[in-house]
Amino acid sequence: MITGCSESKVSQCQRLIQVVNQGISLIDNNKGKQANTSLQLSKDLKDVTKSLAELKFTDPKLEEFQGDFVKVFQNLSQAIAKAAQALNTAKTAEATPSGREKIQKARTDIDSALTAAAKTAGKESDNLSNQLNKYCSQSQ
Repeated sequence: MITGCSESKVSQCQRLIQVVNQGISLIDNNKGKQANTSLQLSKDLKDVTKSLAELKFTDPKLEEFQGDFVKVFQNLSQAIAKAAQALNTAKTAEATPSGREKIQKARTDIDSALTAAAKTAGKESDNLSNQLNKYCSQSQ
């Protein structure tokens, strides 16, 4: 079997793990930040998602992991953007009855967006990371 011309499983794993870790670090470093930071985080996650999607693998299992992580980061990015927009709406609402309604709706939107993201994407990301690490630690 000739393997000299193709990239090894180990190096492909390293490339995938490196980009995934960039996304996870972004999330960990920006927990609980303000709306403008959240909007930036959403944009940064979109960039990581794009980088992740552009990776090329010869290993079909790594391609599968890649697709799964792309979905996770897309969902997180969308949820964070939605929460940031809702937070921004709450900040600009006036102290009137309609303004208080906007604030209440924004709080509900923030809670639902972030709760959904934390429950689904967070668990998926952890599960996928564990599976990826297990797969990559197996011998060729």
